[in-house]
Amino acid sequence: MGRVTGTRVRATARIRAVADGRGDTALPVLESDGPLALRRTRGSGAGARVMLVGAMSGPLGGDRFTVAADVGDGARLDVGSAAATLALPGQTRGEARYDVRLTVADGGELYWLPEQLVSVRGSDLYVTTRADLAAGARLVLREEQVLGRAHEEPGRLTSRLAVRIAGRCVLDQELACGPGAPGGWDGSAVLAGHRAVGQLVVVRPEFAGRPPAARMLGEGAAVVPLAGPAALVTAVAPDALRLRRLLDEALALLSPDPPTER
Repeated sequence: MGRVTGTRVRATARIRAVADGRGDTALPVLESDGPLALRRTRGSGAGARVMLVGAMSGPLGGDRFTVAADVGDGARLDVGSAAATLALPGQTRGEARYDVRLTVADGGELYWLPEQLVSVRGSDLYVTTRADLAAGARLVLREEQVLGRAHEEPGRLTSRLAVRIAGRCVLDQELACGPGAPGGWDGSAVLAGHRAVGQLVVVRPEFAGRPPAARMLGEGAAVVPLAGPAALVTAVAPDALRLRRLLDEALALLSPDPPTER
């Protein structure tokens, strides 16, 4: 169960995916905690599919949420969420934190495709996503942030994304938006007035010999090869719908075998 300290909630959910020896994927660990509820759903092929279901509002001010997923050799795990996550102001002042920790072994494959994170006015959230991959691992990771609900100013949102492959850091970037963020976050060099921003990381061993070329994808999105068998897509858009379309187009370009649409 999630621990409550005063009005603050501490919760950690864990997933462990392993090959079951019969060509499928088993989940020996599927551990929900407090507001972080994990549900195995019907998947396709040899992979396991898990949905993250929010059991209560949050994260609120001062909350600490962690989701950890570990994928073993020969296993495939698809993770999504049932709805967007709302970062909300809480009764307690202070920054909320949402940490995602991903580990994928050689021969393992992880699709991490949650719904959007919406920064609500008055909230203060720091999100960190760290992926640690073996040399032969595969990863598709999508992050989408929406700054404010319709006709609403955003809260403060800081997002850090780091990826390591075979112990080598290939990506470590941070973006801060909203009240109190460093100046210029909404300027032409960063969001340029847009209210939806997203990242897509694709790691495939075959990129080591033939990395994707750097290119623009229409207006507001770009593909950049990383220093390893990986590529990063960064996109901005006026709203969540158009952001998703940009990232879906990029995923179709970079991954010939995308997961079933959620």
